[in-house]
Amino acid sequence: MSGHFESLPGGGAALALDDVEISIIRSLAVQLLELIGPGPAENGSEDPLAELFAEGPSEPPSDPVLHRLFPDAYGGPGGEPVSPDEAEEQRAHSAEFRRFTENDLRARKRDNALAMVRSLDAVSSEGEDGGVLKLSPQECEQWLGALNDLRLAIGSRLEVVEEEDTDHLTRLPDEDPRKPLMMAYLWLGALQETLIETLMP
Repeated sequence: MSGHFESLPGGGAALALDDVEISIIRSLAVQLLELIGPGPAENGSEDPLAELFAEGPSEPPSDPVLHRLFPDAYGGPGGEPVSPDEAEEQRAHSAEFRRFTENDLRARKRDNALAMVRSLDAVSSEGEDGGVLKLSPQECEQWLGALNDLRLAIGSRLEVVEEEDTDHLTRLPDEDPRKPLMMAYLWLGALQETLIETLMP
């Protein structure tokens, strides 16, 4: 899959997509939305004030992909070795931070993925063979967030921690079940990179 974002006059970016590419990105975004879960309003809450002061979870998600999307704020993998007391303190601080920030973070990630789906739906409604996706500056920011989240989710499934971890994965044989995920991971990374370039002054 080729294609890259190009700057639009007056701000924003454009990307030509065929119907297969639209379908792939849309499917991944919908899966991300399902993973993140519904918002408070979708859960039946009608009190906006209660939603504003609602506390989030204090424990990290058990799903490794969700843990990658919503990591601990303190400590965690790759950090400096600490004593048991310091580790316990880090867990307590992370729990407190998570309790007051995770709901907002989930809402932001959900909004970004929804914006991605809606903009793709607008392109696919124009014709059967794809079309040109045109994003406003605000939509570009939402797409950057959603692309990053998609790559984190896919990278977690592929057990990619650092970019260097992709070296051996790029040489996967076609029959390897991880090959489609790896190709999507690389393609989304290329889209993310060109989108960043269009936003640079």
